[in-house]
Amino acid sequence: MRVSISLTNYSWPGGPATTAALLTAIAQRADEAGVDTVWVPDHLVQADPASDVHEPMLEAYSVLSFLAGRTSEVRLGTLVTAATFRPPALLIKQVTTLDVLSGGRAWLGLGAGYNTDEGRAMGVPVPDTTARYESLIDTLVIARRLWAGDESPYSGLRTDLHGPIASPAPLTRPHPPILVGGTGPNRTLRIVAEHADAANFFDIPDGGATLRRQVAVLERHCAQVGRDPAAIERTVSTALAPGESAEQFGDRCRKLAAVGMDHVIVIVRGVPWTATAMATVATAVADLAHVTRGDE
Repeated sequence: MRVSISLTNYSWPGGPATTAALLTAIAQRADEAGVDTVWVPDHLVQADPASDVHEPMLEAYSVLSFLAGRTSEVRLGTLVTAATFRPPALLIKQVTTLDVLSGGRAWLGLGAGYNTDEGRAMGVPVPDTTARYESLIDTLVIARRLWAGDESPYSGLRTDLHGPIASPAPLTRPHPPILVGGTGPNRTLRIVAEHADAANFFDIPDGGATLRRQVAVLERHCAQVGRDPAAIERTVSTALAPGESAEQFGDRCRKLAAVGMDHVIVIVRGVPWTATAMATVATAVADLAHVTRGDE
């Protein structure tokens, strides 16, 4: 089982003057511990319901580029970028640049987007639901086309490219992995089945019932589009509880594997990552290395 961390809060003691050093320390500890990916949210304001909207939020791709130069193994991605925040070609260029400069460690994490309050506050495009999903599909199609070297014009649902240029190509071949966030059974999981390499679910405390149901929906969509469901990595977002031990966290991860998850993405809720929380995850990572989907 893969284990990743997600940095959702940058409110370290000392304020902006200490942010770079503390961010580096957490990412480098993750790198040393064999953590799979460091994920960051793609927001302009703090969006964690357990935090205050005025708490610090850093721009996602600047953070990932910064971390690319301070780590060597851990993968890097957003969980997730709203499809309407950036024009598709710009976003794909950002991810390609990250992949090239990190030595092939980038993800494309993408979703339809939801935060209309943030959009209004910051002037970021968050249109109606139909437009958001059409933009998501356009971005996914354009990413695969450009990363395959296809420079032909594209006329999509919301985006037209008249003469795209796909240079440089990413180092990751055939392309950086694509994760689509969201669990909507009719649209989002269908888009995952058609376009994505990974899905992101949520750890609901109901004994795995919701996860089993959502996996069944995804498998049904895969069957309808002729996709092997085993080819889609199943990630699940969960929170490290205050005081939770490495053993307790590892047991939770095993239970998530038993309901079909491949990759646990862990946050600390409402506070920044600390050395203590990282030590808990680091201890569990080695123990979970050989746990696989379906393990009891």
